[in-house]
Amino acid sequence: MLLSRCANVMVEAEHQIDAKNLWKVFGQNTELALSPDYTDKTRTEIQEELGALTALRDVSFSIAQGEVYVVMGLSGSGKSTLARILIRLLEPTSGSVLFNGEDITAYSQQQLIEFRRTSVAMVFQNYALLPHRRVLENVAYGLEIRGIDKAERLKAAEQAIETVGLSGWERYYPREMSGGMQQRVGLARALAVNPDVLIMDEPFSGLDPLIRRQMQDELVSIESELHKTIVFITHDLNEALKLGNKIAIMRDGEIIQEGTPEEIVSVPSDDYVSEFVRDVSSTRVIQARAVMKEPDDMIYERQGPRAALHLMDTLKMDTLFLVSDDSCLKGLITRRAAQSLASNNEDTLNAARVIKAVSVAHDDSLEDVLQTVAESTRPVGVVDADGILLGEIRKNDLLPDE
Repeated sequence: MLLSRCANVMVEAEHQIDAKNLWKVFGQNTELALSPDYTDKTRTEIQEELGALTALRDVSFSIAQGEVYVVMGLSGSGKSTLARILIRLLEPTSGSVLFNGEDITAYSQQQLIEFRRTSVAMVFQNYALLPHRRVLENVAYGLEIRGIDKAERLKAAEQAIETVGLSGWERYYPREMSGGMQQRVGLARALAVNPDVLIMDEPFSGLDPLIRRQMQDELVSIESELHKTIVFITHDLNEALKLGNKIAIMRDGEIIQEGTPEEIVSVPSDDYVSEFVRDVSSTRVIQARAVMKEPDDMIYERQGPRAALHLMDTLKMDTLFLVSDDSCLKGLITRRAAQSLASNNEDTLNAARVIKAVSVAHDDSLEDVLQTVAESTRPVGVVDADGILLGEIRKNDLLPDE
């Protein structure tokens, strides 16, 4: 399914967004709703007693750089309110929002304007395109507001249009395009300003199912290339499972469970979450790394052909995974190839002729992996995004009756 370029340097993700104890109360007696007398009461009780609507209730979370963080909930759960508070389109009643360690709730109006222009971009459900401007001009609009030179902003807009797969549509007006294509224009406009963070508030919910799936696939592809930090709001569990590295499920203004897709489906926190996920097959969310085993049939290039032959004899196998000194999967070395190197008195396996190893990504779902494992006559390697061999999956581990 993939063999990515090996990298020698791994960068540890840092938190790009930290939301801390966020409350948003609409209506009367907003400060009283945060007092100790009311913090343990339900949303309904607070509304009946104070005439105040608690839209967010002590919400805290952290988002790593390059992570897709999906906030999921039904209508009225507080998810869209949260999205707007993250960039202060709404002001929190209490709490703080930190981007890269800076509390934007303390920003002046001018600082906030600059932050919105340079650090974040928001994609809405209704596209918000300018009907009198062509696609290229719509995509370049955010850069125009920044005062970027025309030639530079049009070049950036063209690159963003290419990224979302709309090359050739630059001269069209939004009204001449389908809903899915208009949403691509909205996404391109957000990407053109090269923000640190994308906030997407139910961007695909107005599209028909086929176009929606295509847009989801497009976003997955773009994210794999650009590694943007994305906060994605949705009411659709399937969409959340497909897109999210981490999912937060909201109800009545609170996060009631946060975790990876696998954790949400496998260990729901309560009956409410269980009802959400009861029809989801675990094979869709359990990832290859959860079922892989440490590869004992692996050898490093530096170990040499005689070590390879000894390991083959010990394991009673005729092939081994061959990895470089930094653990990148090179392929499979056969007994014949090792014998050839040994007869030539080679000290390493660097010159070995290898055959292609079947591999899957560590974050591939079991649903995607099953066919690959079933069709392979050898163990299937599990690699990370840099091509590092992490483990292996054998057919008997997943398909014991085969």
